Amino acid sequence: MTAISGKVVAITGASSGIGEATARLLAERGAAVVLGARRTERLDELAQDIRDRGGRAIACATDVARPEDLERLVDRAVAEFGRLDVLVSNAGIAKIGPMADLDVEGWSAMIDVNLRGVLHGIAAALPVFRRQGRGHLVTTVSTSGLKIVPTQAVYAATKNAVRTFLEGLRQESTDGVLRTTAVSPGFVRTELTDSMDNAHVREQIRRTMDELAIAPEAVARAIAFAIEQPHDVEIGEITIRPTVQG
Repeated sequence: MTAISGKVVAITGASSGIGEATARLLAERGAAVVLGARRTERLDELAQDIRDRGGRAIACATDVARPEDLERLVDRAVAEFGRLDVLVSNAGIAKIGPMADLDVEGWSAMIDVNLRGVLHGIAAALPVFRRQGRGHLVTTVSTSGLKIVPTQAVYAATKNAVRTFLEGLRQESTDGVLRTTAVSPGFVRTELTDSMDNAHVREQIRRTMDELAIAPEAVARAIAFAIEQPHDVEIGEITIRPTVQG
Protein backbone atom coordinates (compact mmCIF):
# COMPACT_ATOMS: atom_id res chain seq x y z
CA MET A 1 0.00 0.00 0.00
CA THR A 2 1.15 3.53 -0.78
CA ALA A 3 -0.27 6.99 -0.17
CA ILE A 4 -1.35 6.93 -3.83
CA SER A 5 -3.27 3.67 -3.54
CA GLY A 6 -7.00 4.18 -4.06
CA LYS A 7 -6.72 7.66 -5.54
CA VAL A 8 -8.49 8.42 -8.81
CA VAL A 9 -6.29 10.38 -11.20
CA ALA A 10 -7.22 11.80 -14.61
CA ILE A 11 -4.30 12.56 -16.94
CA THR A 12 -4.33 14.55 -20.17
CA GLY A 13 -1.70 13.98 -22.81
CA ALA A 14 -1.60 10.40 -21.55
CA SER A 15 -0.86 8.59 -24.84
CA SER A 16 2.93 9.09 -24.68
CA GLY A 17 5.86 10.69 -22.88
CA ILE A 18 5.34 12.15 -19.43
CA GLY A 19 1.61 11.41 -19.45
CA GLU A 20 2.08 7.75 -20.27
CA ALA A 21 4.92 7.33 -17.75
CA THR A 22 2.81 9.01 -15.06
CA ALA A 23 -0.17 6.79 -15.81
CA ARG A 24 1.92 3.63 -15.56
CA LEU A 25 3.65 4.66 -12.34
CA LEU A 26 0.50 5.80 -10.54
CA ALA A 27 -1.36 2.66 -11.62
CA GLU A 28 1.53 0.54 -10.30
CA ARG A 29 1.19 2.34 -6.98
CA GLY A 30 -2.52 1.59 -6.75
CA ALA A 31 -4.26 4.57 -8.33
CA ALA A 32 -7.16 4.25 -10.76
CA VAL A 33 -6.18 6.24 -13.84
CA VAL A 34 -8.43 7.89 -16.40
CA LEU A 35 -6.43 8.46 -19.56
CA GLY A 36 -7.16 11.39 -21.85
CA ALA A 37 -5.59 12.20 -25.24
CA ARG A 38 -6.52 12.56 -28.88
CA ARG A 39 -4.75 9.39 -30.06
CA THR A 40 -7.41 6.92 -28.99
CA GLU A 41 -5.72 3.80 -30.36
CA ARG A 42 -2.64 4.40 -28.23
CA LEU A 43 -4.82 5.28 -25.24
CA ASP A 44 -6.76 2.06 -25.55
CA GLU A 45 -3.55 0.04 -25.78
CA LEU A 46 -2.12 1.75 -22.70
CA ALA A 47 -5.29 1.25 -20.69
CA GLN A 48 -5.42 -2.43 -21.64
CA ASP A 49 -1.75 -2.93 -20.74
CA ILE A 50 -2.30 -1.36 -17.32
CA ARG A 51 -5.31 -3.61 -16.73
CA ASP A 52 -3.36 -6.66 -17.88
CA ARG A 53 -0.80 -5.84 -15.19
CA GLY A 54 -3.49 -5.74 -12.54
CA GLY A 55 -4.15 -2.01 -12.53
CA ARG A 56 -7.30 0.02 -13.02
CA ALA A 57 -7.48 2.22 -16.12
CA ILE A 58 -9.99 3.56 -18.62
CA ALA A 59 -9.44 5.62 -21.75
CA CYS A 60 -11.39 8.69 -22.79
CA ALA A 61 -10.80 10.54 -26.08
CA THR A 62 -9.84 14.08 -25.06
CA ASP A 63 -8.91 17.20 -27.00
CA VAL A 64 -8.07 19.73 -24.29
CA ALA A 65 -8.91 22.60 -26.62
CA ARG A 66 -12.55 21.50 -26.30
CA PRO A 67 -14.04 22.24 -22.86
CA GLU A 68 -16.69 19.58 -23.33
CA ASP A 69 -13.96 16.94 -23.70
CA LEU A 70 -12.53 17.85 -20.27
CA GLU A 71 -16.00 17.73 -18.78
CA ARG A 72 -16.43 14.24 -20.24
CA LEU A 73 -13.04 13.13 -18.86
CA VAL A 74 -13.95 14.27 -15.36
CA ASP A 75 -17.45 12.80 -15.63
CA ARG A 76 -16.00 9.43 -16.68
CA ALA A 77 -13.74 9.39 -13.65
CA VAL A 78 -16.62 10.06 -11.30
CA ALA A 79 -18.96 7.62 -13.07
CA GLU A 80 -16.43 4.76 -13.17
CA PHE A 81 -14.61 5.23 -9.88
CA GLY A 82 -16.91 7.39 -7.75
CA ARG A 83 -14.67 10.44 -7.42
CA LEU A 84 -11.73 12.38 -8.84
CA ASP A 85 -8.78 13.09 -6.56
CA VAL A 86 -6.20 14.49 -8.97
CA LEU A 87 -6.20 16.06 -12.42
CA VAL A 88 -2.80 15.95 -14.12
CA SER A 89 -2.92 18.52 -16.91
CA ASN A 90 -0.05 17.37 -19.08
CA ALA A 91 -1.16 17.88 -22.70
CA GLY A 92 0.98 20.41 -24.54
CA ILE A 93 2.41 21.37 -27.90
CA ALA A 94 5.47 23.38 -28.91
CA LYS A 95 5.04 25.29 -32.16
CA ILE A 96 8.35 27.02 -31.54
CA GLY A 97 10.39 29.11 -33.93
CA PRO A 98 11.55 32.71 -34.38
CA MET A 99 8.77 35.23 -33.90
CA ALA A 100 9.78 36.65 -37.28
CA ASP A 101 8.23 33.51 -38.82
CA LEU A 102 4.89 35.10 -37.93
CA ASP A 103 3.37 31.71 -37.25
CA VAL A 104 0.07 33.11 -36.05
CA GLU A 105 -1.64 29.75 -36.47
CA GLY A 106 1.00 28.05 -34.34
CA TRP A 107 0.77 30.74 -31.68
CA SER A 108 -3.00 30.28 -31.52
CA ALA A 109 -2.64 26.50 -31.29
CA MET A 110 -0.28 26.80 -28.31
CA ILE A 111 -2.66 29.19 -26.59
CA ASP A 112 -5.56 26.78 -27.20
CA VAL A 113 -3.72 23.69 -25.91
CA ASN A 114 -1.13 24.91 -23.40
CA LEU A 115 -3.19 27.70 -21.84
CA ARG A 116 -6.89 27.24 -22.54
CA GLY A 117 -6.51 23.47 -22.21
CA VAL A 118 -5.40 23.83 -18.60
CA LEU A 119 -8.20 26.30 -17.87
CA HIS A 120 -10.73 23.89 -19.36
CA GLY A 121 -9.46 21.20 -17.02
CA ILE A 122 -9.75 23.47 -14.01
CA ALA A 123 -13.29 24.46 -14.98
CA ALA A 124 -14.27 20.78 -15.23
CA ALA A 125 -12.52 19.51 -12.11
CA LEU A 126 -12.90 22.33 -9.59
CA PRO A 127 -16.66 21.88 -8.99
CA VAL A 128 -16.04 18.17 -8.32
CA PHE A 129 -13.20 18.96 -5.92
CA ARG A 130 -15.40 21.46 -4.09
CA ARG A 131 -18.24 18.94 -3.73
CA GLN A 132 -15.82 16.32 -2.41
CA GLY A 133 -14.08 18.71 -0.04
CA ARG A 134 -10.63 18.12 -1.54
CA GLY A 135 -8.74 17.74 -4.81
CA HIS A 136 -5.36 18.28 -6.44
CA LEU A 137 -4.36 19.99 -9.68
CA VAL A 138 -0.97 18.92 -11.02
CA THR A 139 0.10 20.80 -14.14
CA THR A 140 3.07 20.29 -16.43
CA VAL A 141 4.66 23.67 -17.12
CA SER A 142 8.27 23.99 -18.42
CA THR A 143 11.72 25.33 -17.65
CA SER A 144 11.23 27.31 -20.87
CA GLY A 145 9.26 29.73 -18.76
CA LEU A 146 12.09 30.06 -16.25
CA LYS A 147 14.85 30.75 -18.78
CA ILE A 148 13.63 32.63 -21.85
CA VAL A 149 15.56 31.76 -25.01
CA PRO A 150 15.19 32.59 -28.72
CA THR A 151 12.54 30.64 -30.70
CA GLN A 152 10.54 29.84 -27.55
CA ALA A 153 9.00 33.23 -26.73
CA VAL A 154 5.32 32.38 -27.27
CA TYR A 155 5.69 28.82 -25.96
CA ALA A 156 7.29 30.20 -22.79
CA ALA A 157 4.56 32.83 -22.55
CA THR A 158 1.84 30.17 -22.50
CA LYS A 159 3.67 28.25 -19.80
CA ASN A 160 4.25 31.35 -17.68
CA ALA A 161 0.61 32.33 -18.03
CA VAL A 162 -0.32 28.94 -16.57
CA ARG A 163 2.21 29.36 -13.77
CA THR A 164 0.68 32.77 -12.98
CA PHE A 165 -2.96 31.72 -12.79
CA LEU A 166 -2.09 28.60 -10.79
CA GLU A 167 -0.49 30.84 -8.17
CA GLY A 168 -3.56 33.06 -8.19
CA LEU A 169 -5.81 30.02 -7.79
CA ARG A 170 -3.63 28.75 -4.96
CA GLN A 171 -4.04 32.03 -3.08
CA GLU A 172 -7.80 31.86 -3.62
CA SER A 173 -7.89 28.30 -2.26
CA THR A 174 -6.37 28.41 1.20
CA ASP A 175 -9.46 26.86 2.78
CA GLY A 176 -7.79 23.44 2.62
CA VAL A 177 -9.85 22.02 -0.24
CA LEU A 178 -7.52 22.43 -3.20
CA ARG A 179 -3.83 21.71 -3.74
CA THR A 180 -1.97 22.96 -6.81
CA THR A 181 1.38 21.77 -8.12
CA ALA A 182 3.28 23.15 -11.11
CA VAL A 183 5.91 20.78 -12.50
CA SER A 184 8.55 22.37 -14.75
CA PRO A 185 10.53 19.77 -16.70
CA GLY A 186 13.65 20.59 -18.67
CA PHE A 187 14.73 18.41 -21.59
CA VAL A 188 12.83 15.11 -21.42
CA ARG A 189 12.75 12.31 -23.97
CA THR A 190 9.24 12.78 -25.33
CA GLU A 191 7.48 13.26 -28.66
CA LEU A 192 7.10 17.02 -28.13
CA THR A 193 9.31 17.76 -31.13
CA ASP A 194 6.68 16.14 -33.38
CA SER A 195 4.56 19.28 -32.96
CA MET A 196 7.36 21.60 -34.15
CA ASP A 197 6.85 22.81 -37.71
CA ASN A 198 10.11 24.74 -38.12
CA ALA A 199 12.45 22.01 -39.45
CA HIS A 200 15.67 23.74 -38.36
CA VAL A 201 14.47 24.30 -34.80
CA ARG A 202 12.98 20.81 -34.62
CA GLU A 203 16.27 19.14 -35.54
CA GLN A 204 18.20 21.40 -33.18
CA ILE A 205 15.92 20.46 -30.27
CA ARG A 206 16.09 16.76 -31.18
CA ARG A 207 19.87 16.83 -31.14
CA THR A 208 19.86 18.45 -27.72
CA MET A 209 17.36 15.90 -26.45
CA ASP A 210 19.52 13.06 -27.76
CA GLU A 211 22.53 14.50 -25.95
CA LEU A 212 21.12 15.23 -22.50
CA ALA A 213 17.38 14.58 -22.05
CA ILE A 214 16.18 12.59 -19.05
CA ALA A 215 13.56 9.84 -19.17
CA PRO A 216 9.87 10.75 -18.73
CA GLU A 217 9.78 8.34 -15.80
CA ALA A 218 11.87 10.85 -13.83
CA VAL A 219 9.11 13.44 -14.18
CA ALA A 220 6.49 10.83 -13.33
CA ARG A 221 8.29 10.16 -10.04
CA ALA A 222 8.25 13.87 -9.23
CA ILE A 223 4.52 14.03 -9.93
CA ALA A 224 3.95 10.97 -7.73
CA PHE A 225 5.95 12.64 -4.95
CA ALA A 226 3.63 15.66 -5.00
CA ILE A 227 0.50 13.51 -5.06
CA GLU A 228 1.53 11.20 -2.24
CA GLN A 229 1.98 13.98 0.32
CA PRO A 230 -0.65 14.28 3.07
CA HIS A 231 -3.46 16.58 2.04
CA ASP A 232 -2.28 19.31 4.42
CA VAL A 233 1.06 19.43 2.56
CA GLU A 234 1.21 21.20 -0.79
CA ILE A 235 4.20 20.90 -3.13
CA GLY A 236 3.65 24.10 -5.06
CA GLU A 237 6.52 24.01 -7.56
CA ILE A 238 8.88 21.33 -8.81
CA THR A 239 11.67 21.96 -11.30
CA ILE A 240 13.19 18.80 -12.75
CA ARG A 241 15.84 18.79 -15.48
CA PRO A 242 19.02 17.03 -16.57
CA THR A 243 21.95 17.74 -14.28
CA VAL A 244 23.93 18.96 -17.31
CA GLN A 245 21.24 21.29 -18.69
CA GLY A 246 22.38 24.91 -18.71
